[in-house]
Amino acid sequence: MTEVTLAVVGGGLRGLTYARRAHATGAGRVVAVAEPDPQRRAAFVEEFGIAPERAYPGWKELVAAGRLADAAVVATHDQLHTEPTVALADLGYHILLEKPMATTEREATMIADAARRNGTVLSVCHVMRYTPYTRVVEELLESGRIGRLISVQHLEPVGWWHQAHSFVRGHWRRQDTSAPMLLAKACHDIDWLVHLFGRPPVKVSSFGSLAHFRDEERPAAAADRCLDCPLEPTCPYSAPRLYLDCLGDPEREFWPLAAVTPGRTREDVLEALRTGPYGRCVYACDNDVVDHQEVVMEFDDGTTCSFTMSAFTPMEYRHTRLFGTHGYIDGDGSTLRLVDFRTGDEETITVGRAGSAADDGHGGGDEGLTDAFLAAVAAGDPGLLRTDAAESLMTHRVVWAAEQARLTGSVVTL
Repeated sequence: MTEVTLAVVGGGLRGLTYARRAHATGAGRVVAVAEPDPQRRAAFVEEFGIAPERAYPGWKELVAAGRLADAAVVATHDQLHTEPTVALADLGYHILLEKPMATTEREATMIADAARRNGTVLSVCHVMRYTPYTRVVEELLESGRIGRLISVQHLEPVGWWHQAHSFVRGHWRRQDTSAPMLLAKACHDIDWLVHLFGRPPVKVSSFGSLAHFRDEERPAAAADRCLDCPLEPTCPYSAPRLYLDCLGDPEREFWPLAAVTPGRTREDVLEALRTGPYGRCVYACDNDVVDHQEVVMEFDDGTTCSFTMSAFTPMEYRHTRLFGTHGYIDGDGSTLRLVDFRTGDEETITVGRAGSAADDGHGGGDEGLTDAFLAAVAAGDPGLLRTDAAESLMTHRVVWAAEQARLTGSVVTL
């Protein structure tokens, strides 16, 4: 097996996830890291045995050193994808790019153009395409088990506490510093749904808003911070309850707690909640992204798809209903119920684990994507990947069309 050398740009949770999978399988070896946070940078050096001179404070310093590896993982914040990705592609790196591809269509097009002109193997991290569950759904559709696919209902249950963590208090709370929530969170889902239909939609409409996590919804007695609030014990968005309960659980300490504090004691958590963004009242933050959104798509043959993203759910895997001319499938990420209209028979297909999010590898998608990317680079065969830069650009354009439709109250024709 050919070992692929990797440079990691962005040493946060996502960069670490892909690096650890590459290291664990022996298919990849991290030889350089670019990360502005000195603690994260030092942790990367220690964990992966990186030479100290190959640890850089930023992507520009990494690029200035020339090509140091076969491939690069770009896992910076959403708005910081374009420049490093284009520069690394121009140096000859193959690239695993965390989603979203970019926050604007112009910048995403720049990335796709850079990949094309350099012959770069570039994969946007649409991890849902790489789960065992997805492969079973594809097989059922391709084999004609439910006839022709006519419509799909799909729910992404973001989870009440996850919304508060990431999209109210956290890094993805504002469009001007991150992206619209549909792009930041649900470009996974739009990409997956378009993939199931095998082509982009021709019309898109969308509705949604920030309905709850705003000052108008704030209870009269609420304080600006949870630690000072008399309502905290009964509030569903209590920061002390969420983050103190992570202590002692390695998976939850990795995420979400690592975003709050590098410490692992009660005192560390309380200090972070006392002074940092994750201790703020959810009704007193500077967030502006939606907390619920609906997207409806119509395809060229009249088939349709509806997608719901909601904060007001448990944090579970996606729920999908697929309606065909000869049958029906109801899936929850782990189990599929298939009803055959011709016979009336029902079949239950159990796939395996259902990942709810990054904390358990997106149902095997993180591992599947990393393995496929490393294999594609090692073999020089982009065909081993389940999507490329051009297709990712296409599905991102559907997301931007949906946002346009939401903001203008119109039906957008692609």
